[in-house]
Amino acid sequence: MKEIWENKEIINWTQIILNSYEKLLRKPLIERNNHEKLTEAKNLFYADFVVLSHNNNSDPIYNYGNQKALNLWEMSWEELIKTPSKNTTQPISREERDGLLKEANLKGYISNYGGVRISSTGKRYYIKDIILWNLTDNEGKFCGQAATFSQWEQLI
Repeated sequence: MKEIWENKEIINWTQIILNSYEKLLRKPLIERNNHEKLTEAKNLFYADFVVLSHNNNSDPIYNYGNQKALNLWEMSWEELIKTPSKNTTQPISREERDGLLKEANLKGYISNYGGVRISSTGKRYYIKDIILWNLTDNEGKFCGQAATFSQWEQLI
């Protein structure tokens, strides 16, 4: 049975995540070995930091989460890709989150923000030093947003 990151759709989406990050932030998100797509998909999926993305729907749904994200959100891949990204935010924080998404949409990316997020079992985390960036396909068409962070602490 194939790993999630071995599916062609995920390999292609990984390239959108990596290429968009590199274009906007002018540095690679992970080490890129001659753009070997399968290796990059595996390395991003098993990276030692969280990477999540959602589509460009008016109520965005997650369409990617690496293993660190799945562990932190306490979800399977199948659960994650059915989850509106706002559902991992406390209701009180959703207006702030919406503002950040809009700011990133205008500027291309934002960095160094933080907030409280909630796992599927109700655990609350403060995540910090988040980078949020726009995703564009090979034709430059906006197709969603991604976020990465490596620092969080569980709240009581």
